[in-house]
Amino acid sequence: MGKDLYEAFPESKAIFERADKTLGFSISGICFNGQPEIIKQTIFSQPAILTVTIAAYEAFKSRIEMKPSFMAGLSLGEYSALIVSGVFTFEDGLRLVRRRAEIMEEATLKHPGKMAAVLDLSFDKVNDICLKSGTDVANINAPGQVIISGKKDAVDRARDLCLESGAKRVIDLEVSGAFHSSLMFEASGELKQRLEKTPASSPVIPVISNYTAWPQFKVTQIKENLVYQLYKPVKWEESIRYMLSQGVTSFVEFGPGKVLKGLMRKIDPAVKVTSIEKKEDILVLQ
Repeated sequence: MGKDLYEAFPESKAIFERADKTLGFSISGICFNGQPEIIKQTIFSQPAILTVTIAAYEAFKSRIEMKPSFMAGLSLGEYSALIVSGVFTFEDGLRLVRRRAEIMEEATLKHPGKMAAVLDLSFDKVNDICLKSGTDVANINAPGQVIISGKKDAVDRARDLCLESGAKRVIDLEVSGAFHSSLMFEASGELKQRLEKTPASSPVIPVISNYTAWPQFKVTQIKENLVYQLYKPVKWEESIRYMLSQGVTSFVEFGPGKVLKGLMRKIDPAVKVTSIEKKEDILVLQ
């Protein structure tokens, strides 16, 4: 993950080197050569994904002229957007994400849980089932895709109720815990303490908050929303629709995978999305 960027672009190489120095261990080695059982651990996956995302952005920015109107990122991706917009430096943002991952891992050990994607069932029905089953809506990603989160037995009950109510499928996610749920509430206090100690500046480019689905400009509000994000729903579909309402017609997705491009096909298939993950994605645009 990210190795071709490291080898092809000095800007990407510099990001990986800065990440290794900041973290005090080789996150680049984990990205390039890490075993699946290691990279899937939250404490490694979050800083790894952030590093690859920023490495891809820096390589792209050095070769393609771009003046974004807004920035946004789903869950962890919001931190990447805040770094690029100048709210956090890369080093401070990376340290913050590393601590966020540790806090989430600790919460998972204390309050085990799981997440599942509910496909082709209305949000209102899913929300009602969550209330009945003791689970939480974690992500409102796109029409026909809502993520639920909570204790394992509660999510299993919710899955059965969703299927009975007409959901096409309910798929368990490969994550280590019940993120964006009330099981993370206790952990949010620790994240708040870390955020208060992290230097921050006003964004140069507006960043859409996962929690509110509109841009925030005050540092205090941005940090507060990041705390809420840990245990409240991610309003991704609403975030995209806000940007569309402001006249945005094309998007660039940075980082591993093309998940956001896939979600956009469900939200508005007419919108252009360019995914930047590998060396070839940048070279083909030059």
